[in-house]
Amino acid sequence: MALVPFPNKARTPAPDDDSDPDSDESGPDSDRGGKMSFLEHLDELRKRIVYALIALVVGVLIACLFLDQIYNFIMGPMQAALPKGQTLVYTEPTEALMLYLKMAVLMGLLIASPGVMAQVWLFVAPGLYTNEKKLAIPFVLMSSFFFVAGAAFSHYVVFQLTWKFFGSFASDTLTYMPRIEPAFGLYVKLVLTFGLIFQMPTLVLFLAKMGVVTAKFLIKNMKYAILIMFIVGAVLSPGTDPVGQILLAGPMFVLYLISIALAWIFGKKKKRLEAT
Repeated sequence: MALVPFPNKARTPAPDDDSDPDSDESGPDSDRGGKMSFLEHLDELRKRIVYALIALVVGVLIACLFLDQIYNFIMGPMQAALPKGQTLVYTEPTEALMLYLKMAVLMGLLIASPGVMAQVWLFVAPGLYTNEKKLAIPFVLMSSFFFVAGAAFSHYVVFQLTWKFFGSFASDTLTYMPRIEPAFGLYVKLVLTFGLIFQMPTLVLFLAKMGVVTAKFLIKNMKYAILIMFIVGAVLSPGTDPVGQILLAGPMFVLYLISIALAWIFGKKKKRLEAT
């Protein structure tokens, strides 16, 4: 019996096969990175986490050199916002020491944010096309900038308003003497929350550059986005009061509008034409 060879029409072209007329580029660089197994993904994730931790340790060591200035920068506004004659206290022997260590870690994270964001990009980069991988430097710079901007907004605006609101209940019969540990815990929660919230423009911009979302899609689904913002504000708010929810949902809505503008300006031209 004669052997009949399989037809070639179902053959998948090799990465360096330039016979595809619809391809803008030829060669292996025009395709996505090679497929990775589950264990290879885990190994890559482990490697990126290790490098990110190394960057964090370097940032913490740098922060330790300026620990007194960092303490005054964070705790000074806290003390100034307290009613006259009242002060922050600590009741555990190690509480003040741990406060300094946590401050060093928080400031070290802000210092190391470019290195951490670079590791995030390197983890997702193997699944991107060559033209998408060219966005590495803009992603690292933009995400780091918005993370620090979110932390600064929390420090100068959100935390100050929240702290004064909680302290406004002090009276002749109620003495407000907050412990440093929960007070700083509130500060850290707000700083990290707004650091992550401020990543919205970065995320939307790069999804728009890849053609995943468009300005029209964001505008069409704005009512659902607003609902999600208030849900997130209720979940992440340090208290159950509506003031905290508004302080979280309000900036998110402004960032959403900025994201729409970025998607319209920098989104793929083909997607933009479809949106019109």
